Amino acid sequence: MATNKKPGKWRARTIAVRGGQTRTAFQETSEALFLTSGYAYESPEQAEGRFTGEDEGFQYTRFSNPTISMFEDRMAALEGAKVARATASGMAAVSAALLSGLNTGDHIVAAKAMFGSCRYVIADLLPRFGISHTLVDGGDLDQWQGAMRPETKMLFLETPANPTLDIVDIAAVAKIADAHGARLVVDNAFASPVLQRPMEFGAHVVVHSSTKYIDGQGRCLGGVVLCDETFLKDHLQAFFRNTGPAMSPFNAWVHLKSLETLDLRVRTHCENAARVADFLANQRKETRVLYPFRSDHPQHNLARAQMEAGGGIVSFEIAGGKPAAFRFAGALNLIDISNNLGDAKSLITHPETTTHQRLSPEARAELGVTPGLMRLSVGLEDASDLCEDLEQALKAA
Repeated sequence: MATNKKPGKWRARTIAVRGGQTRTAFQETSEALFLTSGYAYESPEQAEGRFTGEDEGFQYTRFSNPTISMFEDRMAALEGAKVARATASGMAAVSAALLSGLNTGDHIVAAKAMFGSCRYVIADLLPRFGISHTLVDGGDLDQWQGAMRPETKMLFLETPANPTLDIVDIAAVAKIADAHGARLVVDNAFASPVLQRPMEFGAHVVVHSSTKYIDGQGRCLGGVVLCDETFLKDHLQAFFRNTGPAMSPFNAWVHLKSLETLDLRVRTHCENAARVADFLANQRKETRVLYPFRSDHPQHNLARAQMEAGGGIVSFEIAGGKPAAFRFAGALNLIDISNNLGDAKSLITHPETTTHQRLSPEARAELGVTPGLMRLSVGLEDASDLCEDLEQALKAA
């Protein structure tokens, strides 16, 4: 395969279209899909060299694949990371990053505002392997500092967080991690590399559910772990090769092609979401509207300092709790009820009964996941149509 021109000083939108591209002898303009599990060798000596690392060719798609490698290289370029490894899902990326980087006796500190499955991994799965944890208010730097121990090896946060859109000061938490010789892992799925690049603020590892904005059309599952070469060599690579959370080449190809329009899509999501948030804030049926770039968001200034725009998610609370929230969701005509997000189509979620259903009522209350809270993933439709649909549904609520 022939390698494309090196990015050099290409800007992000160009990298999203051209980064990491390799071409076969056919010189195809669309990246090739290598839907193969294995590879043939010219000789037994070459096969031996592949397994010892002396020959850089491909061995097995669980380890690497030309299409997956292109997706990984492009994601690394967009995030400003040295390397990336694609996984079968976003949670496979989170699990691989944490399990590969922690040992029995280690300790992790995490912001308590997070996706329900991430909380399960940290609070339920890791303790089975003798890895302790402390959950903190992500916005309280004193809590981060106070939770650190000699055995603390990792810190984990989502920003914006799911579903309350809490914003955490990445640079400040990264400094705490550095001072204690720990690594900061940031879930960047809600912002995408278009709006936020955590490594520029000192994060050591970044994870994505590429199922969300990177795919952008609700088609294929995927995830990515981005890191430096040391973390890959000492932790992630052996875990990845031997436990097998590999992305499908087809899914990698779909997500690779989706990156070409990522910048255009995400900015339109943001424009629509800002309009929808302002519309909802002027209605009577909500007690609060959460959107990072609105001046009434608790971390408004911080959001503007580390994000380029407010993102495509708006969370809001329906007065009247769960019954009113269900009436509202059931009355929507254009917006779909779904637990996914980042789709071209607008999707509404009731976190209390779906994504955060497994948490205790006390834990949900602590996070602000109330019976009336709704998470709206604002799509690429006309914002006026979305506001009209929301208005008629609010009357039904």
